[in-house]
Amino acid sequence: MQLIECPWCGRREETEFHYGGQAHVAYPADPAALTDEEWAHYLFFRDNPKGLFAERWSHSAGCRRWFNAVRDTATYRFHAVYRPDEPRPVSS
Repeated sequence: MQLIECPWCGRREETEFHYGGQAHVAYPADPAALTDEEWAHYLFFRDNPKGLFAERWSHSAGCRRWFNAVRDTATYRFHAVYRPDEPRPVSS
């Protein structure tokens, strides 16, 4: 079982967490002005890279807080975790 670092609770088993999608997706500045096609693009189109990717995670069975993580999608290894109000760390 993999251990995931929660920024508030520390290392916990992966079964306590839920994936929340791509991190750093900005909400539209004027949502009322979007067409249906633009809304669909905002809601459903996300990056899907092989390698390092910034994601949102929820510690659903613990503190129930959201945080961001940089994870390698090919190896599933977490390279960094950080709170939503913190900038994305530089990863190599």
